[in-house]
Amino acid sequence: MNKFIDPKPYGLPTSTKLKQVGTNQFDIVIQRKSRIIMRDGEGILAKVKKIKNHAPCAKVSLKASAPVCSKTKTFLEGNGISVLEC
Repeated sequence: MNKFIDPKPYGLPTSTKLKQVGTNQFDIVIQRKSRIIMRDGEGILAKVKKIKNHAPCAKVSLKASAPVCSKTKTFLEGNGISVLEC
């Protein structure tokens, strides 16, 4: 099932890259060079909450090509979002 899906049904903006990895497993993909900071983390958490409103038992992780700030990584993992740096 590893494919990008339309984020609109989940209430997300069309610029969001959402990949369905399995049944009720999603990846939010961020491909950029600049570091992911706390402000980005708060936005990611808001997106995850929208996904979970649509699919309550969904597991969401973040796949990022950019480095993730350690404080942001701790914040996201504390809220049940696994962070994968590629």
